[in-house]
Amino acid sequence: MGKQIVWEDRFNIGVEAIDREHKKLFGIINKLLALKDQEDKSQWICQEGIKYFKDHAMKHFTQEEAYMAAIHYIGFDTHRRIHDDFRQKILPGLEEELSRTRYSQDSVNHFLGVCAGWLIGHTLTEDRAITGKSTSKWVNLLPEDEHVAMRQTIIQLLYDLFRLQARVISESYGGEKFGNGIYYRLVYGSSKGERWEIILVFEEKLLARTIGKMMGSESDKMNVMLMNAARHTARQFVNRVAENFPSAGLSEMWEESLLTYEQFQKRFENERPQFSLLFNTGEGYFAYCVIAPHLVYEKLGTSIEAKNAVEEVKKYLEENETSHKKKVLVVDDSSVMQHTMKQLLEKDYEVSLAKSAMSAIQSITLDKPDLVLLDYEMPGCNGSQVLEMIRSEEEFSSIPVMFLTSRMDKETVNKVLALKPNGYLPKQMPLPEIKKMVDNYFKKLKR
Repeated sequence: MGKQIVWEDRFNIGVEAIDREHKKLFGIINKLLALKDQEDKSQWICQEGIKYFKDHAMKHFTQEEAYMAAIHYIGFDTHRRIHDDFRQKILPGLEEELSRTRYSQDSVNHFLGVCAGWLIGHTLTEDRAITGKSTSKWVNLLPEDEHVAMRQTIIQLLYDLFRLQARVISESYGGEKFGNGIYYRLVYGSSKGERWEIILVFEEKLLARTIGKMMGSESDKMNVMLMNAARHTARQFVNRVAENFPSAGLSEMWEESLLTYEQFQKRFENERPQFSLLFNTGEGYFAYCVIAPHLVYEKLGTSIEAKNAVEEVKKYLEENETSHKKKVLVVDDSSVMQHTMKQLLEKDYEVSLAKSAMSAIQSITLDKPDLVLLDYEMPGCNGSQVLEMIRSEEEFSSIPVMFLTSRMDKETVNKVLALKPNGYLPKQMPLPEIKKMVDNYFKKLKR
């Protein structure tokens, strides 16, 4: 992690008094970042610095709220609620952790990561909106118009926050895996007592190259401080999207958690998202999924609170490190066959699944596999056509493909071999033999 948050001109909102105070708050955090590793006086410095930061932040919020009231800012009530959340929940929780751990390095890093992320996100979304520099509100929309508005709002926010020119890859993202992903889930309550569930999926390098860059990091890897900054920047992102769709009536965040890819997949299996958008930002993929509204409660992942945030984020990052396992994509229209192959291979390989030619191509595009196991007899677009599609793209042409086939008559075998796959696996073969053939293929490559 770098030693400072890099100040950029776009943090300025055009109100001199507010901009001056923002610079001071960022400056205080930068001093703490620079001094926190001096063990001989770390606790004293942090105690004094954090007290100064808190006092300054409280005064700034009061001044900013007075300015918004004076100009009759339409979003004043929402903006003040976000300030209150930081004043009454986030800061007290962080202070309690600092006191309980006697200003341990972990708790100080947590404090700095949360405050930096909150400030970055809040300044570039809520504060910019005061002077009309952020996204406008959308109201009284028809369902189709709402979908378009949601897409445009997110594209604008990605630009406001990160200066990224994002483009939509899919308006019906199906939960396919891309790269090394961070799966961040927020649950909100509505004024009607409903639950809205929002899942943001970030390709890890996207966070490292945006929030990480703002915080002076030159690595494409996530760490605990950067992850906590990303969590609170993402919260501001979701708050801003929610503000643009007041019909949802989102009132309070009830829960947040970090999901594994398997938990994320399970969510897609159980609930169909109302919105499920996938974007290519140029620095990595980003997905925004909304499951709403519903009353059934299913706990996913460990709920993150102030008292366990550091440990949960640490554990998540450790478990989420780039896998050294080879990636195998199984393409088969049979759910039974998919489940069988996944169970057979997942101990030694990272297994992803696709049911059709289009979902196979999408999976390959998002997360290039080391081997494709491809059903030869799929309906619609059969295996030979899928193989042709893979080989027609220069970027994918070298991906090895093995056919899965239930027919072993001479004519079919000759047709399969004529396509020059990297092998073929008879479905009626005993499962241990299929596993052995996949293992042997990778062993040969290694040699």
